[in-house]
Amino acid sequence: MDDMLRQGWRQFETFSPGPAEDVRVFFAPGRVNLIGEHIDYNGGRVFPAALREGTWVFARARSDRMARFASFNYPKTVTVSIDGLTYHEGDDYANYPKGVIWAALRDHMAVVGADFLFIGNLPSRAGLSSSASIEMATALAVAALSGSAYSRLQLVRLAQWAENAFVGVNCGIMDQFAVGMGEAGHALLLDTATLDYEPVPFETGDYRLVIVNTNKPRSLGESRYNERRSECEAVLAVVQRRMPTVRHLAELSTVDWGRCERDVGNPAWQKRGKHVVTENQRVIAAAAALRAGSLISFGELMKQSHVSLRDDYEVTGFELDTLAEAAWDVPGCIGARMTGAGFGGCTVNLVHGDALARFQDEVGRRYRDATGLTAAFYVSEIGAGAREVTEEAGALWRSW
Repeated sequence: MDDMLRQGWRQFETFSPGPAEDVRVFFAPGRVNLIGEHIDYNGGRVFPAALREGTWVFARARSDRMARFASFNYPKTVTVSIDGLTYHEGDDYANYPKGVIWAALRDHMAVVGADFLFIGNLPSRAGLSSSASIEMATALAVAALSGSAYSRLQLVRLAQWAENAFVGVNCGIMDQFAVGMGEAGHALLLDTATLDYEPVPFETGDYRLVIVNTNKPRSLGESRYNERRSECEAVLAVVQRRMPTVRHLAELSTVDWGRCERDVGNPAWQKRGKHVVTENQRVIAAAAALRAGSLISFGELMKQSHVSLRDDYEVTGFELDTLAEAAWDVPGCIGARMTGAGFGGCTVNLVHGDALARFQDEVGRRYRDATGLTAAFYVSEIGAGAREVTEEAGALWRSW
């Protein structure tokens, strides 16, 4: 973290000259979803966790109504009036903080102009919620600079609104919730229909959390993500003719789904509904397995989740399937599945510490031979949610 903050300070001093005492610094992690994919927008339970990796934003208020965005990871600097914000594809990463400011203004927050510099260590578009990380870091910064008393949950909702209405990705609330509300050493068992959640200790003993990036770029706005959501809405409409009190697909038990499946008719829609209902049950079982210390059962549920995402929800693709299938064959790996929206991105794996080198070697080789791409491996840990880190960053700056 110290190296990231030092780099951020140096670039921010050039980007936004002025007293260091006027600068505030915020951090928002990425997130990994351990199990429960594509059911947050279906009112299901999900099981995400915040990562230690994430996004830092350095921010300084301005006296005008302008916002300036720079990034250590991208060459483009974007300058806009906060009173005329629109989405522009060419603005790339800056569309996410622009969207947060846009949403905050429409929610009647007294937003002020500011300079923002982003620096992070999350791979972009890899399914680890780099977008939600940027959004939550921005939301904290905007609220703080504006003197807003918004709660953390209000900022989570604001960030989700920005991605839905401004960026145009019809995501559920899981990503922003995990990034904003995460707890170190815990996964969050979240009911997305009610936002009730339970922190569950993520105690894996000798097993390590390994994230493997396909390095296949993807864009949610251009992917089939919104198509899948529309399909689920269509399935729900059919279900509600038989069961009008049902509000979300994930409310259905497997018995309920068995009664409704034939009504749906469309074979593809039937598979989408089956995934939602069974994945919700897998999440409940996985949290129970983790509480009981049954990592083998937890890992088997991870595999079942990937198979369902491959066969029923059809969002994995050749690269993710290759990674997962290679991982299943490595002794010492007890669980592997895609994480995130799919169509590229990452897998999440539970691997015994003694098997890490073999895992990386065998999975990396099989993936390279099959795809021609080189996978990236990250041994990660569960971290805390979004927060202000001005005091830590200031202490580092003063120690130079």
